[in-house]
Amino acid sequence: MLIAELETKKTNSDVLRGRDILCFSHDWTGDPLSKTHLMRVLSRENRILWINAIANRMPTTSSKDISRIFKKLKSFTEPVKEVEPNIHVLNPLAIPTYGNDAVRKFNEKFLVSQVKKAMRKLKFQSPINMVFNPAAGLLAGKLGESELIYYCVDEYTAFTGVAAGLKEIEEDLFSKSDLVIVSAEKLFESKHHFNKNTFVIRHGTDWKHFRKALSDETKIPDEIKNLPRPIIGFHGLLADWVDFELLKKTAEHFKNGSLVLIGKIAVDAEKKIKILDGIPNIHFPGRKPYAELPNYCKAFDVALNPFEINELTLAANPLKVREYLAAGLQVVSTDIPEVRILDNCLIGENHADFIEKIEFVLQNTKPKEEISDGIEHESWEAKIDELRGIMRTCRHGDAVTR
Repeated sequence: MLIAELETKKTNSDVLRGRDILCFSHDWTGDPLSKTHLMRVLSRENRILWINAIANRMPTTSSKDISRIFKKLKSFTEPVKEVEPNIHVLNPLAIPTYGNDAVRKFNEKFLVSQVKKAMRKLKFQSPINMVFNPAAGLLAGKLGESELIYYCVDEYTAFTGVAAGLKEIEEDLFSKSDLVIVSAEKLFESKHHFNKNTFVIRHGTDWKHFRKALSDETKIPDEIKNLPRPIIGFHGLLADWVDFELLKKTAEHFKNGSLVLIGKIAVDAEKKIKILDGIPNIHFPGRKPYAELPNYCKAFDVALNPFEINELTLAANPLKVREYLAAGLQVVSTDIPEVRILDNCLIGENHADFIEKIEFVLQNTKPKEEISDGIEHESWEAKIDELRGIMRTCRHGDAVTR
């Protein structure tokens, strides 16, 4: 009995430790997303081969997409590079469509070859395959992996311009995975029928980083420090799921204040965002380095999560909201289920109510330290511990509550 208990403890302590891990995700050079933070935690005790984005959508003829294609072609010739301790990055190449059988088979064979070559170079053995990108379902189970985990953080097939055939690839990935993790209750409701081993792990936050917004040593950037108040802020991708009409109404209502929108404008939002042209109190500082985001958050009087309500956003768990909270900011959001459950987040049920909620926050401030303290337990380390617990229990065949 004692020997069995010791073996169990040994097995438990080895979960996601001392392993080789494949991570199919977005481009490493992009903004740090949930995958980035999770892999950084895991890299402390494991080796990671991060495989840059395999396209989920068809490219357009926009200058941004054409530039991205050329960058992909150039980066394909670059060797696997260690970008941080224990994190190695591979730049794969594939044709961004999956509906045609011949192209799909070519992609599968070509991608498997690229990844296996990198694995041989790094001497990876029996890796855990953690897939965050559904297009990588083409390769799943073909890389000698010991376990397959699909970590689904979005309703990918609801994105604009989604590549043909992706829905079928993702559904197959759900079914063949040993474990499926989803980041929102809505995703669990729509996906768990594919795989009985489906569990919810909500996003964490880089709490210590965003807590810097409360430090006296953190300086507000010159470009926004003298803007008229209140400063109503947003950071993140300005994509087509953002409600730009709502932002227009907000800026017009708070015409004596400032609306600051930090982030890159996505290709699919270039037309929609034109509705904000010429509004004098809307400011676009552009995409900022992750290291500087607490400095900008320090200037905000209230933070926004202004998503349109649709199939994609209802299943979203906006990472920015927890970052705002860690920076000590009250948040006003449209009615996104995963935001509704958080403290210090007010929900606008329509455009008028959204603006009323901003007014309420500005008139009813809370101690920033109290707001930030309330999210401290939602660390990325805690999320990895959740994952380890689920994996451990599934391996022993015990019942797991989600």
